[in-house]
Amino acid sequence: MTKIGIIGGSGLDNPDILKDSRQLVLDTPYGKPSSALTTGTIGGVEVAILARHGVGHTIPPSNVNFRANIAALSAHGCSHILATTAVGSLRMEIAPGHLVFPAQFIDWTKKRASTFFDGDLVVHTPMAEPFCPVLRQLFVATAKDLGLAYHDNKTVITIEGPRFSTRAESFMFRQWGADIINMSTVPECVLAREKKIHYAAVAMSTDYDCWHEEEAPVTWEMIKKTMHANADRVIQLFMALIPKIAQTEDGCIS
Repeated sequence: MTKIGIIGGSGLDNPDILKDSRQLVLDTPYGKPSSALTTGTIGGVEVAILARHGVGHTIPPSNVNFRANIAALSAHGCSHILATTAVGSLRMEIAPGHLVFPAQFIDWTKKRASTFFDGDLVVHTPMAEPFCPVLRQLFVATAKDLGLAYHDNKTVITIEGPRFSTRAESFMFRQWGADIINMSTVPECVLAREKKIHYAAVAMSTDYDCWHEEEAPVTWEMIKKTMHANADRVIQLFMALIPKIAQTEDGCIS
């Protein structure tokens, strides 16, 4: 049975998109998730929304209980996760306001619990294709149908935060082949794979980080302004996409 988890980033944890919404408070072996699950339906498909940074964005990136968040969605029976994330652009062509569907990540985090298998059971999880390719292609097809500006098959680098990059780091990340930068994809993506949940992300470009010296360096106010402008586009994307997921046979997880 298809059940969709939506992990909402800044400004995209709005329950109004759901029919018959209600709150579901869960606990997990890893503690409480960032928020209660807001459950309901979109196009007849069961959906549960979780606010990654808590209601009102009160949890900084390094303090997000990623394991509890994914464990809660897994316990609720979610088969798929659609994650939203604000990102800085490391490429001129990825302009603020554009959507990005990453296919790879680089982990530059430093202190996060990044696995469920840190006890007596040793499990090595394949991660060559960290994002569900079937979900990603559905994102692409739907964005194309809606006429949204998007970029596919890109690499996101996740940094620890909460500070932004230095200019030297930003140039280094570009040299490494990263296209966008955020503070949330890792370990969220990894933990979803460990739970055998299909995971894909829609990244919203909000700024040019600080490598683009002709642009003002990124600020939190800049991110919030662009996120607010992008929220309607992402909700439009999800409303069109979610009914398609229920009709798609997704066999990408090994």
